[in-house]
Amino acid sequence: MKMTNTNRRQLEEVLARESVHYQLSVPRLVEKAIAREEGVLAANGAFSVSTGKFTGRSPKDKYIVYEPSVADHIAWGSVNQEMSQASFDKLYEKVLDYLNDRELFVFDGFAGTDPNYRLPIRIVNEYAWHNLFVHQLFIRPTEEELTTHSAEFTILAAPGLKANPSIDGIRSDTFIAISFEKKVVLIGGTEYAGEMKKSIFSVLNYVYPFKGIFPMHCSSNIGVNGDVALFFGLSGTGKTTLSADPDRHLIGDDEHGWTETGVFNFEGGCYAKCIGLSREKEPQIWEAIRFGSVLENVVLEANTGKTDYNDNSITENTRAAYPIEYISGARIPSLGGHPEVILFLTADASGVLPPIAKLNKDQAMYHFLSGYTSKLAGTERGVTEPEVTFSACFGAPFLPLRPSVYAELLGKNIEKHRVRVYLVNTGWSGGAYGTGKRMNLAHTRAMVTAAINGSIEQAEYNQDPIFGFSVPSHIQGVPNDILIPKNTWENKAAFDLKASDLATRFAKNFEKFDDVSEGIRLAGPSV
Repeated sequence: MKMTNTNRRQLEEVLARESVHYQLSVPRLVEKAIAREEGVLAANGAFSVSTGKFTGRSPKDKYIVYEPSVADHIAWGSVNQEMSQASFDKLYEKVLDYLNDRELFVFDGFAGTDPNYRLPIRIVNEYAWHNLFVHQLFIRPTEEELTTHSAEFTILAAPGLKANPSIDGIRSDTFIAISFEKKVVLIGGTEYAGEMKKSIFSVLNYVYPFKGIFPMHCSSNIGVNGDVALFFGLSGTGKTTLSADPDRHLIGDDEHGWTETGVFNFEGGCYAKCIGLSREKEPQIWEAIRFGSVLENVVLEANTGKTDYNDNSITENTRAAYPIEYISGARIPSLGGHPEVILFLTADASGVLPPIAKLNKDQAMYHFLSGYTSKLAGTERGVTEPEVTFSACFGAPFLPLRPSVYAELLGKNIEKHRVRVYLVNTGWSGGAYGTGKRMNLAHTRAMVTAAINGSIEQAEYNQDPIFGFSVPSHIQGVPNDILIPKNTWENKAAFDLKASDLATRFAKNFEKFDDVSEGIRLAGPSV
């Protein structure tokens, strides 16, 4: 059921009030947010906020409405939880009643930088700083584009509204609910701004495959010769850090589409983890955090307002949101040709995967479907130290369709465009989490550079005896001994046990994929 005339009229009445502000500029939004005591200015000029008790996403409180037109396409389960149309309608009325008494902020813009495929969106916010966040994260329209803008999807964000689980038929007082027929997203009970960004990502992940577009949870950059690289990975694995390369131009840091002509960024901004951020290690991100940027849950020095990026007393998941043009040399508009290189980033807390390995097509499909990493602290509620996780397609929480749909699009593009694929471990070396050390960022950058410029292809390769992929024996700027993980462990027997355990976990996880070819199934580790 599409949004009825009554629904539309109700929303229009809510948004017609004098206390509703449309398309405010960045300075006006910052002024409003300060006047409303929503946060403070940091010494670097960024607007700094606390997101309250939720400092990460709430995946268990995310729902998709069970509607006739989508019911047979959605991969229902623990990730894509059902919500009845009646429950959604009740929540919709509750959200409108709640917003009707409040000062509101409205952003009209787009998701998707490719004008042929972009999605017109409207986001209605209770908080001025939330509106600043979406203004900087999505595509900002020109004055001319605003005159003809008509939203195809609307987000109503009411963080101060808490649901009643017993009445509203959901598990808690927090909700992120998507109706694909009404083309509305309802968000309540959480101040974490990332829910808005990821909701639109989920919408595009449903819509685009039906148009032959491959939606991807990845960052992307482009070299001076037009060569494009993609970086897949879950939060905290290095997508933003590694794609922000001073020698290349950033296309985008998190979400992209791949069409018949190339790749395009879904967003107009970046949302970077900034725990441990330093000017020396990540100069582009450091310089991007200034007036107009938003800092989430970053500790500020009381007297000076200076940022302490090493302080994780609020959360490990400290964040900075800023428009992509704040990154020096960013690609504007955020478009590129077909990728030549794909890098799967994993933060392996077991410390057994090599820092880089080359994958053939079947191995690439296998590891894409597996989506292995260690869920890092703070990214989701309740995660306090790295946990082994398998997130299909490196983005299961945002994929409404079956993982094989996205994997088939990946395989088709790898073969058609002869893309080289590598698995990069940005996690631990020399031992598991607690014993080993996190991979040296300079070494990881050197390996990524070698993969992108092709020099890695000149190395001799050894086949990993358990995982089967090809591991280079030498990369310029990287100590040879760290390329073979077992060499970095003092206790070799402990390494063998850990590697066997991880291989078993891979195999067990892959049992759920019953609609893939035998070649892909056999591309996994030996157990």
